[in-house]
Amino acid sequence: MREIVLDTETTGLDPLSGHRVVEIGCVELVNHVPTGARYHQYINPERDMPAEAFKVHGLSEAFLADHPVFAEIADGFLDFVGDAGLIIHNAAFDMGFLNAELARLKRPAIDMARATDTVVLARRKFPGAGASLDALCKRFQIDISHRDLHGALKDAELLAAVYLELIGGRQTDLGLAADRAADLTPEATTTAAPRPPRPHAPSADEIAAHRAFIEKLDNPIWLDA
Repeated sequence: MREIVLDTETTGLDPLSGHRVVEIGCVELVNHVPTGARYHQYINPERDMPAEAFKVHGLSEAFLADHPVFAEIADGFLDFVGDAGLIIHNAAFDMGFLNAELARLKRPAIDMARATDTVVLARRKFPGAGASLDALCKRFQIDISHRDLHGALKDAELLAAVYLELIGGRQTDLGLAADRAADLTPEATTTAAPRPPRPHAPSADEIAAHRAFIEKLDNPIWLDA
C-alpha cells in the first residue's frame, strides 16, 4: 500500500483570491513504512509575497523568482504522487490550492476522496484536544526543535511520524517477533549439558519416622503393604 504524506506552503489562505502554491513537500510510505523517497519543490508563484505569509515560511519573492512556475513542475509532481493515497493535515486547504493550480492549466483535479485528513483522525482519537501539527508532535514526543519556520518538506516529514502514531504506532505488525525467531539459528543457540537426576529414595531415618507415625493410626493400610 503506497501513501504520500503531503504538505504545501502558499502566498495566503485562499486560492480563489489569487494566492498560489510556493512549495510542495512529499514523503513516501509503503505499508506504513517510510521508504526514503521524497519530492520537494519550490515554485515561483508569479506574484508578490504578502508579509503575513513570509512570516510563516520565510520564502521571499526574490528567492522564489529563481524557481520554476507550477506549469513546469506539474508533471513531475503528479508522476511522483501517482495514484497513491494522500495523507494531509487539513486536507481541504492543500487540496484546494493544488487543484486551483491544476485548474489554471486546464488539467483534471485530484480527487478529494484520495485524501486522509490527519486533523480529522486526531480529533476523532483525542476529542477536545489540540489537533495542530505542533500539538500532535508534542503529544507524541516528536522533536520539532529544529523547526523555526514552516517548510513543506519538514512538515511532511513531521506529519509522517504523527500519522504513524495516529494509526497505532510505528510498529505496525508483529514482524519483529518473526525476525527475532528467524535469527535463532542452530549456530546461534547453545544446548546445555543434561543434569544428573536427583535421588528420590527416602533415607533410613525418614522410613523409621514414617513407620512410627502410621503405627499410631487405627488399621493403617500401609502396614498391609
